[in-house]
Amino acid sequence: MSYNKTKAPQQAAQDFYENTKARIQKIQSHLASSPRGIRLKDKVCIITGVGSLKGIGRASALLFAHEGAKHLYLIDFDSKNLPGLKETIEKRYPDVKATTLQGDAADEALISGVCERALKEEGKLDVFFANAGIASKDPLESTTAEVFMNVMRVNSLSCFLAVKFASAAMKKANESRGKNSSGGSIILTASVAGLRSGAGTVDYSASKAAVNSIAKNSAYQLQKTNIRVNSICPGLIETGMTTDTFDYARQRGADAKIGQLNPLGRFGVAEEIAQAALFLASDDSSYVNGQNVAVDGGLSASHPVIPGRWA
Repeated sequence: MSYNKTKAPQQAAQDFYENTKARIQKIQSHLASSPRGIRLKDKVCIITGVGSLKGIGRASALLFAHEGAKHLYLIDFDSKNLPGLKETIEKRYPDVKATTLQGDAADEALISGVCERALKEEGKLDVFFANAGIASKDPLESTTAEVFMNVMRVNSLSCFLAVKFASAAMKKANESRGKNSSGGSIILTASVAGLRSGAGTVDYSASKAAVNSIAKNSAYQLQKTNIRVNSICPGLIETGMTTDTFDYARQRGADAKIGQLNPLGRFGVAEEIAQAALFLASDDSSYVNGQNVAVDGGLSASHPVIPGRWA
């Protein structure tokens, strides 16, 4: 009897994990079987942080192309995977132009330049998804001022530059290119770590809190321009940035426990964040502005509780 009582919860947990893996595989392969969409038809988009093969930026670039984007300007600090991404997009979606650029998303000249390039080549800019970022792992006592400031530069300054220069470009109308007035969507990648403690290091969390603040404040700085600014706050997502966390859990045989703290009981994948970015980029979210949108399986919805009991 004691064996059965012990085994039943273990079997239930294993069954849940197997179902979770099947669900995630379906999410990751949905573009292969989904018809082309038109939610971003003829839109000119810039996306930073597209280099990781498991990353949010790459998943978003593919989804934006699938949904009819006209021209994608794709930026990453590491140029290794950029040619392959360009080739993949143009092979799958011959009607979509992909321009890849190697560079630092916190470089003012690069960001102002790509916004101006979009205006010169396409006559408009519709979407800027500022997704580039880095993570840190040192505890407070080991974090140097140099590390702190670099994390702030890459994660926060990059978003400030995106808002500053993308909004200037988005204000420019061009009737000959189908843009009759000011407007556009700016999306910033933040984190649940920027909403409350417990999801990242001090420097990383501070940088993402700054991103969330930039989104809220910029929305009011840009009022009555029809330019929307929102941030996405991912929870635990399997990307290149989180590879060490996932590999460590799997080496210990604890992969079934990854993401168990949120009410969905699982981790997320880049394609799920890309869907949130698509919503914010498209006209479907035309009345969503100045928001920090958590996409975290419900992790940030509650204070810590023991299931079945209330604080």
